Amino acid sequence: MGTLLSMLLASAKFAKFGKVLLSALTIVISIAAYASLYGWPYAAGFVGLIFCHEMGHYIAARQKNLNVGLPTFIPFVGAWIALKEQPMDAETEAYVAYAGPLAGTLSAFAVYFWGRHVDNHLYLALAQAGFMINLFNLIPLHPLDGGRIVSIISPRLWFLGVPLLVGMWLYNASCMLIVIAIIAWPQLIKAWHYDPKAPENMAYYNVKNATRFEYAVMYLGLIIVLAAMIESLK
Repeated sequence: MGTLLSMLLASAKFAKFGKVLLSALTIVISIAAYASLYGWPYAAGFVGLIFCHEMGHYIAARQKNLNVGLPTFIPFVGAWIALKEQPMDAETEAYVAYAGPLAGTLSAFAVYFWGRHVDNHLYLALAQAGFMINLFNLIPLHPLDGGRIVSIISPRLWFLGVPLLVGMWLYNASCMLIVIAIIAWPQLIKAWHYDPKAPENMAYYNVKNATRFEYAVMYLGLIIVLAAMIESLK
């Protein structure tokens, strides 16, 4: 019995190590891919900023006792954490969603201030990229973080993200925008048929008005800060 228990514990440790190794491998692959275009220093900093964003989600999910996996990276697409169980209410979903852009913004500020301190344009370029990544993620369209945050107010706010996504496509066509649009389409249909009086919706979106207001202020405030920083670095 003791031998069997030891084998199970060893197997669990190996599986956990394997997950860490897989996450690390996707990080290295992403850095190498970005380095082929922008050089190693920029690539490492860029992926590092994305990592900070994703770890914000990861830590918040763990705080809410959600079963979550380590970040997985795909070059030129981004990264995500695997939530193996979905939040049970809109407040938890908004909490986990907001933590990513918040952590990412704080990390970008750290790079920005260091870049100013040493007068290094590489750090300032990375900071600008970090601000832009987090602002993009705040578009109010599911599955982006912004869509998950504003759902605490109403899923119908996802429709505000449609013209923003179309505008970004017209400005700079990207395959990533097509992927987001494909994923967002079923959620928009869901929002179109959203019935706030349906029992399942009343249970999931049963949030105090004060909490809704709090997230609305935090959401808009973060957008203003990010937009201002991007403009200051032009």
